[in-house]
Amino acid sequence: MTVIDAPAAPATAAAAPVPALRLEGIGHRYGSTQAVADVSLEVAPGRVLALVGPSGCGKSTLLRLIAGLLTPSSGSLHLDGDDATRLRAERRRIGYVPQSYALFPHLSVRDNVAYGLRAQRVPRAERDERVDHALELTRMTAYADRSPAQLSGGQRQRVALARALAIRPRVLLLDEPLSALDPQLRDGMRRDLRRLLAEADCCTIIVTHDQAEALALADEVAVMRDGRLIQRDTVEGVWSRPADPFVAEFVAGAAALPALAADGELVVAEGWRMPLAPFLADGAAPVDGPCFAVVRPVGGASLHERPVAGSRPAVVVDVEPRGSSWSLRLRLVGDGSSAVDGTELTASTAAPHLPGHAVHLRLDAPGTTVHASPDPDPDPGPDPAAPDPGPDAPRRGRTRTGGRRA
Repeated sequence: MTVIDAPAAPATAAAAPVPALRLEGIGHRYGSTQAVADVSLEVAPGRVLALVGPSGCGKSTLLRLIAGLLTPSSGSLHLDGDDATRLRAERRRIGYVPQSYALFPHLSVRDNVAYGLRAQRVPRAERDERVDHALELTRMTAYADRSPAQLSGGQRQRVALARALAIRPRVLLLDEPLSALDPQLRDGMRRDLRRLLAEADCCTIIVTHDQAEALALADEVAVMRDGRLIQRDTVEGVWSRPADPFVAEFVAGAAALPALAADGELVVAEGWRMPLAPFLADGAAPVDGPCFAVVRPVGGASLHERPVAGSRPAVVVDVEPRGSSWSLRLRLVGDGSSAVDGTELTASTAAPHLPGHAVHLRLDAPGTTVHASPDPDPDPGPDPAAPDPGPDAPRRGRTRTGGRRA
């Protein structure tokens, strides 16, 4: 048999950069429960990735697997191209900031920041230099001799970040970094954290349940559900081109309504007809057949006192003031013959409306977009290596569509 070698790559071709972190099929079980299942992703040096998802989706477990605090049940983990799957946590050179910040109450700010460097046996002169730099970066130099008890919540967070950055981590892990702060302080710290991450220029993974926090801090967003990675894309991509109804509802706070596209017409929830073309998202896959309409709270729907083309009758259920605008929760009403009747949507308006007020609601672009339905996820069947979970074990849920129902 003759083997023909592939032509050699041009000598001028640059080698692909080595990712700071690469996960290949990472999985982890807690007894019979699959907490993380077959997660694969790469993060380049200097990039910020936000892991988002509902409580119990596996995002914090994945963070602990990367940190070395848990051992994977399957798959591999590489740091700067080196296999670190079984490497002990203290040898990974990963900066990890837990939700509690985990500062030592009996140590000063300076000694807390220096703790990891002492564990690494960094020479004193270099250690002092790196501590000073970390304190300067986090704007905590003036508080170096204070104890954690003398600091505010935001200041304690900065100390925890300084300690993580002082070891010059290959990867920085932040678990709900702003969750312990009050809302007013959280907004200011979000701006400071964005600046700090840009200056640190370190591969960073942030776990958060706050969608606004993820969109503000990250270059890319990875959405998890039931231990699996559902979508990973740029911030703009996840927002404007959700992979499925769950991503649309969780990230954008939108209602995702089942729909059907055919012959240039869109039929939403089996009874709401309108032209298809205005709702096609830029850069999204072509839509023909089963799809879903993403109705975002801002710009996705307009209210009218009288019927207009393409509108449906609705009633105001709840009203929330939002400064210069009002957030309304509306319920579509009808004679019950359409599947869309009873669906609840959220819309933002400049004028207040009292609960119970009858209006006519129309879907509008660009706040409403249409996306092809994902292929059905085949049931992989039981894992022969897994023990019988028993009748009370949690079971994988299904994607919810159609907004909230009354």
